[in-house]
Amino acid sequence: MISTLLWYVLAGAVVGIVARLLVPGRNPIGIILTILVGAAGAIVGGVVAGALGAGDAIAVVIAVLIAVLGVVALTTAQGGGWRGPGGRGWGYRRHSTR
Repeated sequence: MISTLLWYVLAGAVVGIVARLLVPGRNPIGIILTILVGAAGAIVGGVVAGALGAGDAIAVVIAVLIAVLGVVALTTAQGGGWRGPGGRGWGYRRHSTR
């Protein structure tokens, strides 16, 4: 069980990293959040696949698909999304004024 979850986390992290490399331009969320969303999506996909009684290969495919959908949903979001203090939002970075 633990090893399966670790594989899902690893697969989701890889999905997050690859998505970060493939999306051109500025991304609305940071690299750490992209990796975490990928890992969380893979875990959710794996749990759903397990609950449906899918085999191991199908479970991995479902886990990766859910991870990809989660990362795509957050990295391509225009407007909306979480807004922090002052309405800054995902991946806000303070730029120096030098």
